[in-house]
This record gives sequence, C-alpha cells and structure tokens, in this order.
Amino acid sequence: MIELTRRSALAGAAMTTMAAAGGGLAPEWARAAAAPAAAQAPGFYRYKVGSIEITVITDGANRLPVTDEFVLNAKKEEVNAALAEAFMEPGVFVGPYNPIVINTGAKLALVDTGTGEAAYKASKGQTGQFLANLAAAGIDANAIDTVIISHYHGDHINGLLKADNSLTFPNAEILVPAAEHAYWTNESEMSRAATKRIADNFKNVQRVISGEVLKRLRTYEADKEVISGVTAVSTPGHTPGHTSHVVASGNAKVYVQADVTHAPFLFVRHPGWHAFYDHEPVQAEATRRKVYDMLAAERMRVQGFHYPFPAIAHIEKTATGYRELPVAWSPVI
Repeated sequence: MIELTRRSALAGAAMTTMAAAGGGLAPEWARAAAAPAAAQAPGFYRYKVGSIEITVITDGANRLPVTDEFVLNAKKEEVNAALAEAFMEPGVFVGPYNPIVINTGAKLALVDTGTGEAAYKASKGQTGQFLANLAAAGIDANAIDTVIISHYHGDHINGLLKADNSLTFPNAEILVPAAEHAYWTNESEMSRAATKRIADNFKNVQRVISGEVLKRLRTYEADKEVISGVTAVSTPGHTPGHTSHVVASGNAKVYVQADVTHAPFLFVRHPGWHAFYDHEPVQAEATRRKVYDMLAAERMRVQGFHYPFPAIAHIEKTATGYRELPVAWSPVI
C-alpha cells in the first residue's frame, strides 16, 4: 500500500505549480512525443469498376488568386461567395490534380499525367507529386504500358517528361485524341491564337509533343474503345478536341470526365459560369450541361481530374445546376 504523507502531498503540489508556471520539472509524459510531421501521407486510393481496378493518384493542388477575370461571366464577389458557401477560403482557388491508373488485367493504363516532375521543385511541393505517390501505391512507372491523354493542357501532358526531359513512362504507347492533336499541332491555328494563354499552350505542346514522345504517339477517335473497357467520348469546349472516357466492366461504369468541369464546388454547382481557361466557353457550358444531365439521370459515378481527392462522386440535379455527392470512402477495394 502507498501511504500518502503530508510531506509527499506538499511536494507533489509544488511540482504541479512549477510545471504550470513553465518550470523544468514537468513529468516526462507531459512533453510532446515528436515534432510535427509537416507532410501529408502518400495520396492514392483504389476502387473497382466491375473487374477493373482504378487507382487515383494525387499530383497535388495549385492555388490561384480569384481575380475579376477568373470567371468571365460572374463577378469576383459571386465567386468568393460560392467559395465561402463551400467552406473554402474566399479569394483563393485551390485546384487539385488527380490522374488515374486503370488496371484491366491486360493493360496498365494511365489517364493524363499531372504537371510533371519539374513542377515539384518549381511549386515547392504543391504540385508534381504524381511519381512519388505512384511509387507509394506500388506502381512502377516502367510498368505503365499505355498513357491515354484527354487533352493538351500542361497539367495533363507535362508529366510525359521528367525534369531532365527524358520519358517518364519509357515503355508506354501514348494515345491522344485525333481532333485535339490536329488542332494543337496546326501552325495556322497557332498563328490565330486569340489569347496569350492559348499561344503559350501551343508553345508548350511543341515542347512536350515532340522527339521520343512523338515516336510513341498514336491518335484515337471518339465513340470507339481506346483500350478494352475504355471508350472515348467527345466533350469539346474546354479545348477543341477535349475527350472524356467511360470505363465499363459488366454492369459497372465510371465517367472519367477530365475537365468537363473544373472544381465542382464552383463549376458543377454553377454550370453556367465560364472559367477563363475554357477555350470555347459557350461550347464548354453546353457540353457540361449535356454530360451532367446524363450523369444525374443514369446515376453514373464520375471521376473528376480537378475534384477534391479521391475525386469520385455521384451527381444530382438541383434547381440552379447540379451538386456533387462524394462517393463514400471504402476501407476495402
């Protein structure tokens, strides 16, 4: 039996007082066990579409200021109000990047590449995370045998090249939409670029879609299977040849929409808003409404490149547009 004496009680009280006052006699268990980690866990998530396994790999997220030009047909105050309604910081747009790897059993295919290895250093780790997270997911970049590109914006093609401009996926065939390739490799179209953003994208396409990448490149058409189980769907507007994909196995499907919408908390809930990065904003809106009417009617899952990770949701129609309902996280595949 432990006997509590008056002397030991007074000593304990004194130690407690010293600890509260910042003295050096605080018990060992009261101290912090470790310094803050200051880093997220590797970002990957898997789910099944019938017998097909999909792995979502985060490439990080970009942060952009919300300016008067961010949405062409809405005021900055309206955009900030929408961000606040979604419990996000007004004045700042956070845009995630989420490529996916499709394992059909016969093919290991990557859909879009993220911003590229060089972006990691340039962004101080905010973006360019794809290769590290791919490795963490247990997938070797050398094992990717097919890369499917949805469109030719930098966050979808720059990852074809490593920081030293060598091939990121040296054993992969690169499949690109025929209409998209025809537009961005046409010098006459380049000479007619309507904005500096479009002109700069032409230059980036010339940089990336060349050399060893071009040797491995093959175009594909809409409404046909790109690989077994993955069908291309023409969804123009964001870019002239922008293409989405339906992954199907048995009775299960998921609509891999690329950039039919960007971040859902703005452009799913406000489908009439025209983002500054849409090539043909009116056409992009028409495509968006057509696709999202279908997704809501068919209750089909959608995989959004710029949705918050792991970027998979169902869609419901609302009085003013649509609303994304994230698919519940599953602890098993």
